[in-house]
Amino acid sequence: MVFADSRFKDFNLVGDLFGGATTAIVSLPLALAFGVASGAGAEAGLWGAILVGMFASLFGGSTSLISEPTGPMTVVMTAVLTTMMAEHPDQGLAMGFTVVMMAGCFQILLGKLRLGKYITLMPYSVISGFMSGIGVILIILQLAPFLGHTSPSGGVPGTLTALPTLLKNMDFAELFLGIATLAVLFYIPKSWKKYVPPQLVALVAITLLSIILFDTDSIRRIGEIPSGLPSIQWPTVSFDLLGTMIMDALVLGTLGCIDTLLTAVIADSLTRKEHDSNKELVGQGMANLLSGFFGGLPGAGATMGTVVNIQTGARSPISGIIRALILLCIVLWASELTQPIPMAVLAGIALYVGLNILDWSFLKRAHKVAWSPTVIMYGVMILTVFVDLMVAVGIGVFIANIITIEKLSRIQEGNIKSISDADDGVPLDKSERALLDQAAGRVLYFYLSGPMIFGVSRAIARHHNAITHYDAMVIDLSDVPMMDLTVGLALENVIKDALEAECEVYIFSPNEQTKERLHKLGVNEQLPQSAFVDSRLIALEKALNCVEPNNQEPVTNTPETT
Repeated sequence: MVFADSRFKDFNLVGDLFGGATTAIVSLPLALAFGVASGAGAEAGLWGAILVGMFASLFGGSTSLISEPTGPMTVVMTAVLTTMMAEHPDQGLAMGFTVVMMAGCFQILLGKLRLGKYITLMPYSVISGFMSGIGVILIILQLAPFLGHTSPSGGVPGTLTALPTLLKNMDFAELFLGIATLAVLFYIPKSWKKYVPPQLVALVAITLLSIILFDTDSIRRIGEIPSGLPSIQWPTVSFDLLGTMIMDALVLGTLGCIDTLLTAVIADSLTRKEHDSNKELVGQGMANLLSGFFGGLPGAGATMGTVVNIQTGARSPISGIIRALILLCIVLWASELTQPIPMAVLAGIALYVGLNILDWSFLKRAHKVAWSPTVIMYGVMILTVFVDLMVAVGIGVFIANIITIEKLSRIQEGNIKSISDADDGVPLDKSERALLDQAAGRVLYFYLSGPMIFGVSRAIARHHNAITHYDAMVIDLSDVPMMDLTVGLALENVIKDALEAECEVYIFSPNEQTKERLHKLGVNEQLPQSAFVDSRLIALEKALNCVEPNNQEPVTNTPETT
């Protein structure tokens, strides 16, 4: 039934085969580096790459997306494992993988609730800030292994606190290997990148160099990776950390959704096809659930692997399945080839990934754009590094939305007009203008246009403060396509104040959504049915009839009013 999926109809044997083989080569060094960086071990990175890649391809919603452990997911997983191992050394690893399973369940839920399209609806300044913050975290966490030490406890604060000691006692042999790795990654000729991934070149070349220059035991190496199938990690929960586990799962799941869907958008632009975001979240959730169950790292859509996959000719999810099978063969039958890889080389690769995660494009131009997105970006980045990812994103989105709403409200305030004599700022024809002029300032014409959001409620209140000076009021909502609850309540207050001042109210609202909002608030119970009219002209005529005769000005030679 899986292969009946329409995503598989564009299967291209040669393109998908080359795409799968190439992305497997790209994934291998990254999987090893992320596994070691997370603290779960290189095998966790490999099994994460296999399981997430396999099941996301099988059940996802994109034709060419490559899913695997990524830098952002690794950063969060590192923090999760650090917390769990510190509190429960004997069960911390199992609890960490339980968080991965919970994150997968959360992603499945989001997909089933069809919330995929809302995941990436956040300002670019927030996305840029938390991605750059994750890059900074990954860089800081790799400083210790890059300098030849095991990572100190305490995450980013712990590493920064221990940095003077790490620098004082650095291992120059491992530092040399780390620098050599970065040199290969940064200075490899561009023409070579078309044929071989820089990460693989660095991994193989610097590993061979380390074997030639150093003894096996003089530097830290990966060592033996267990071959064979992974062991099952049964869900393990500690009630004293249950709240922490749930929050970590939400952070991990949300980040995976954002990372995946942003990558899927990039894939769409390259393939000219459209992914199914809800199905993709379900597929990613299933993949992470199974990855956690078998002791693999969590994963998400990987931009580099996806772009390489498409550029090498892949056209269907078969390429992702082939990639996973190639990595599976390496784990089962060629794991001894990874034993001599120096830890400093993996630290260099992870450090390079962290530098690439930083949003250099925005950072270079931040001082040229408006101050608000710049402040939000740097604020989110700092909160991501030193506080918490979810807090950073939440605060960033809240502030960005408040600023946006305030700007929109200022614009929308210009679309609220209250007049008692006709002018050019309102859409009245000649007959309607004549009726309003005939009222001699005793009829208030209250005109709103455009979407009405809660930020304009204060402007509405200001416009009806002088309601006691009028005999009747016409509320024209003909150009209001949408009105939220707050504006509805503000209009209800306008109507109540008018009725208390013995001012008759007539409402012209042809839009069903706007009319339904007023009815749900009970406005139709406060006004007679005759108050709701079918045209602006009828509303003005009824309002004019409420004006005392001695207050009306006669209108002559106006055929439209006779």
